Amino acid sequence: MGLWLFCLTQLSAWAAAPAPVFVLNSLDGNVSVIDPVSWTEQKRIPTGKEPHHLYLTPDEKSVIVANALSDSLTFIDPRTAQIQRTVTGILDPYQLRFSPDMKWFVTAANRLNHVDIYRWDGHNAVLSKRIQTGKTPSHLWIDSKSTTVWASIQDSNELLSVDLATQTVKSRTAVGPMPADVFGTPDDKLLLVGLTASDGVEVYDISGPQPRLVKKLPTGKGAHAFRALGDRKHVLVSNRVANTISQIDYTSLQVVAEFPGPSGPDCMDITADGKFILLASRWARKLTVIDIASRKVVKQVPVGKSPHGVWTLDHAPRQ
Repeated sequence: MGLWLFCLTQLSAWAAAPAPVFVLNSLDGNVSVIDPVSWTEQKRIPTGKEPHHLYLTPDEKSVIVANALSDSLTFIDPRTAQIQRTVTGILDPYQLRFSPDMKWFVTAANRLNHVDIYRWDGHNAVLSKRIQTGKTPSHLWIDSKSTTVWASIQDSNELLSVDLATQTVKSRTAVGPMPADVFGTPDDKLLLVGLTASDGVEVYDISGPQPRLVKKLPTGKGAHAFRALGDRKHVLVSNRVANTISQIDYTSLQVVAEFPGPSGPDCMDITADGKFILLASRWARKLTVIDIASRKVVKQVPVGKSPHGVWTLDHAPRQ
């Protein structure tokens, strides 16, 4: 009985323990695993060459690391930080995204100028269509109904939309210089595009057959990566050159707050309680923790070279 109670206590403690924070180190080819209680690096998980983005699957059973130069994906358990498996033969996966219904898996081949659409059966990715884009496809967004994928084409200054059912191009739209991350509002009416070679975000109405520019929001030089606050009203954008983070109210299309974003701010996540921004400070080799209420940096954790993506299972809603 004593042993049973001990095991039950240990199991309850494990279940209650917060999930680790994963920070992808692009130039080291690994992922730092951070304990969000002690804020220390526990270990590094080897992946493949030049991983640039990671993504929590919609069912939240795996964190997927896209290894661009190794043509592979590394699946990691988001709670135990153990490698689940490696999938090879995924050509140049720079950025990646699942459709919300998990029937489609899409990658952007940044070096090879194409977007790949895979059918997903819950375990295997089978290539359905390779679509040639412009020069340097960068980031992806898929609408809430799993019907359309949007891709920013970084060096062609375009926004591309593709119908997932037919795998055909729906539209090509000229946008501002060096578009990077894209973010769609929960109602699928607006799409925000970060302009890394400019100083702000372009907002497009995507409710009609062709995207229509409705506003440009000045945020800061090097507007790059988005992360929703989780209240279905606000989204953050990191300004990589300005070293700031801007909070956008996407219902009023106004910038309503600014946070520090030291040393080349890149990808972000938000803790489940909505209190902290977890930021990859790319040029400082650190994970930066920012208190949202006080708008101050409260912690920095050393990680590897060129930290890019940040994800945790214990996160605020992503819309």
